[in-house]
Amino acid sequence: MTPETFASNLKNTKEFFDRSTRCLTEEHSTYTPKEGLMTVAQQVAHVAQTFDWFMEGAFERADGFDLEFEAHMIPVMKVESLKEARAWLDTSAAKAIETVGSKSMEELMSPLPEGMVMGGAPRLAVIGGIDDHTAHHRGVLTVYSRLLGLVPDMPYMDM
Repeated sequence: MTPETFASNLKNTKEFFDRSTRCLTEEHSTYTPKEGLMTVAQQVAHVAQTFDWFMEGAFERADGFDLEFEAHMIPVMKVESLKEARAWLDTSAAKAIETVGSKSMEELMSPLPEGMVMGGAPRLAVIGGIDDHTAHHRGVLTVYSRLLGLVPDMPYMDM
C-alpha cells in the first residue's frame, strides 16, 4: 500500500457519501425528523468538520485530538444551507486527500500521540475513522431521505 492508495480510499469515502446523499437538495437543508436532531445541512457540515478534526489530530496538533466536542458543534449547528455544508465537505475532503497523499509511508505509520482517541495507533488509522464516521452519517441521511419520500442512490454503483 502507498500513500496514494490511502488517499484513494478517502476519495471513495467522499464519493460514496455524495452518491448516497445527492437526492437531498437545498430545499431539504433544514429538515430533521425530530426536534433536537441535526438537520440535513448540519449532518453534512458535521461530516466535513470530522474530516478536518481527524486530519488536525493526526497531522497538525502535537498533542493529538481536540476533545472539546461541545465547542466543535457550535459552527456545525449554525449551518442552515446544504449548499454551504457541501462546499465545506468538498474543501475538507480535498484537503484530507491531499494531506494523506503527500505523506510518506513512514509518516503515515508513525504513532499518534497517546490519548483517548487512537492513542499510539499509526496515523493512517484516521482513514478508517473517517470512513466509519462518514458511513454512519451517510446512513443517517439515507433514513432522512426515505422519510422525505426520496430514493437515495446506491453508493457503490457506477464504480
